[in-house]
Amino acid sequence: MFPTKFEADGQMWASSRFQDFPQYMPTTKVNDPNSLFTGWMLLSYRKPAAASSTLGEFVAEQVTDENPRTFWVAAANKAGETLTVDLGAVDTVRAVQVNYTDYKSGRFADAPDIYTEFELQHSVDGRTWQPLAKPDGPRRDRPNAYIELPQPVRARFVRYVHGHVGGANLAISDLRVFGNADGRAPSQPSSVVGQRHRDQRDATIRWARVPGAVGYNIRFGTRADRLTHTYQLWADDLGSGATLQKDLRSLNVGVPYWVAIEAFNETGVSKLSRVVRLK
Repeated sequence: MFPTKFEADGQMWASSRFQDFPQYMPTTKVNDPNSLFTGWMLLSYRKPAAASSTLGEFVAEQVTDENPRTFWVAAANKAGETLTVDLGAVDTVRAVQVNYTDYKSGRFADAPDIYTEFELQHSVDGRTWQPLAKPDGPRRDRPNAYIELPQPVRARFVRYVHGHVGGANLAISDLRVFGNADGRAPSQPSSVVGQRHRDQRDATIRWARVPGAVGYNIRFGTRADRLTHTYQLWADDLGSGATLQKDLRSLNVGVPYWVAIEAFNETGVSKLSRVVRLK
């Protein structure tokens, strides 16, 4: 599923940079797989969520934590149940993804009633709602329903309105909203250093925290001009210190590596830091 390239010297590599964010489908030959990234950022990460009903501990807030192991379950699987995400500000929305999860579905084979049906609504104030989108085409199962809007929409609230799922429970692990917030992308990361361990398969990368960054990409590769690997991190998983660090545990012994850092927020992506060699 990752766009892949062969370099002139025979190296094959696949882009994993922002690969669970919306990407363009190529229609012609592409020289740089990273150029397929739309630039639409995740607007819903850790944002408040509310639901029309909840079953036990499976609360609505779990649909914005980017953890597929946590999820919301409605008290009843019936049409009209709602799940709402508050983006915190009026942003430009470009796409929405609904990731269902299989919680005690009681279904173990295909059947005519196994399909997903829903609609999406949007609002700027949480009181007046307008249609946003709904799946088109014939009824079918959509365990990970992705809907790209034909035109960008300005909205603060995005609401899922349930129609049908074929399992016993309505359960959603992620309600992901993509687009761009107003403002500026983070500043360029600085103070990047990389230290390989005695076991050369491992290295520790350190850099200075970037104010306002929601996350970081560690980009590394076997040439300074070919950073083909990406390790994506959320800023709130890295502690609160002024210097951040992360261990890489996927290197090859006896091979040199170079590394750089880019920061991102809901507006966009920073310039890439200075590229340094792992020592």
